[in-house]
Amino acid sequence: MARVREFDTEAAVHAAMDAFRCKGYEGTSIQDLVEATGVGRGSLYAAFGNKEGLYLAAMDRYRQLYAVPLIDMLRAGAPARDLLREVLVSTVDDIVQDGARKACLIVGATTERVTQDPKVAAHVRATTSSIEDALRDVISSAQASGQLPDTRNARDLARYLVVTMQGLKVMGAVNPDRASLMAVAETALDALG
Repeated sequence: MARVREFDTEAAVHAAMDAFRCKGYEGTSIQDLVEATGVGRGSLYAAFGNKEGLYLAAMDRYRQLYAVPLIDMLRAGAPARDLLREVLVSTVDDIVQDGARKACLIVGATTERVTQDPKVAAHVRATTSSIEDALRDVISSAQASGQLPDTRNARDLARYLVVTMQGLKVMGAVNPDRASLMAVAETALDALG
């Protein structure tokens, strides 16, 4: 008879996500994951198969915690310029308020795993594409209604904002100075026209 899983899978994935954000994929050992989750090595392997399986589950959790609420916010129907400003301001606020200076899991996966692992690459593409699509929809709608000028392609502007948000996360890890990061956010908003 199979053993019943004796740990909270969601809590373990969340703890692993935090461990990966602090140390990266390569820097996080199985022992680190055992200590972070409080779950034995054998139980982790039984539940997730291997370290990569737990990493992919952590990426899914990260998407649910950070990307999905952002996409929902973008689809809320607020005035476009206010909405896009809020997206950038909340990105800066998340960076500045993170005293542990945890890395964005998407940025970390992009720099560390995308070229080596097709499954991670697919996760990163899916997450960034969904954010880009939601941004494009907001921009395109705002251009059609005259809230934003239509002098630039909405898809290009959406990609620009995704790159800006990811760049803010990278630079915020180096120097989480709110004024400096907000200057970049304001420049990005100005580029929208």
